Amino acid sequence: MTTRRAIVRRGVRAPDDLAVESPLVLGLDSSTGSGQPGEAIATLMRTPGHDLELAAGWLTVESGVERPTDIVQLRSCREDDTDRVHITLAAGVRPPRPRAFVTSAACGVCSADVLDLAPLRRAVPHEEGWRVDGQVLVALPDALRTRQRAFDKTGGVHAAALAAADGTLRHAFEDVGRHNAVDKVIGRALLDGLLPATGELLVVSGRVSFEIVQKAVAASVAGIVAVSAPSSLAVDLAREHGLLLAGMVRGGHLNVYAGEDLVD
Repeated sequence: MTTRRAIVRRGVRAPDDLAVESPLVLGLDSSTGSGQPGEAIATLMRTPGHDLELAAGWLTVESGVERPTDIVQLRSCREDDTDRVHITLAAGVRPPRPRAFVTSAACGVCSADVLDLAPLRRAVPHEEGWRVDGQVLVALPDALRTRQRAFDKTGGVHAAALAAADGTLRHAFEDVGRHNAVDKVIGRALLDGLLPATGELLVVSGRVSFEIVQKAVAASVAGIVAVSAPSSLAVDLAREHGLLLAGMVRGGHLNVYAGEDLVD
């Protein structure tokens, strides 16, 4: 996930750790068993590592994938000096539409055609009566911070994790793209059969914009907890879909932008 480059610091040339950013090509293979590589459907700029989780999480928004059995195979390889993941979907699963451009590490919403999240909502985000302690929320970013090893070395990656309502962190992932980190989290949950993640919280190290809420709705999480602030559209969509949205969670304080009735 990291590499080294020579830099000048205070007039002295020395090596420094940097986060790796490189392309990952997703290809959709035939489900006929022919074994022939299929068409490239997307190129994601990401930090290498957990590419299968990244592909699986990307599919939850961009295709009809909802459960592990919707994916017949995810196969990573190196072809033509490029990292690739070959995807085979089960019969009848809606495939993603091929993208004619690269999705950069800074851009998640650019791969979406519409802002309507209704088709992505596959389960309720929480059961009736679900609530979470405010002290749990303020502790989650610090818990996530302990998992950010690449950030410790580079200061240049985002992180995301799933957490239970009692504050227990599940898997956490890092990436130069905040939406990629979220995709890795959701992809791991999908492959483990943990979606829909009703009653779970998505914890992110950065700001919350449309694409983060989009992915949260697809995963059916109960809420989002973020170190930074959300955008206006993120707040509107979180309220529309009944999600808790807590931002600026730092130093023992937080702002609740949506779902204040869900916080004790």
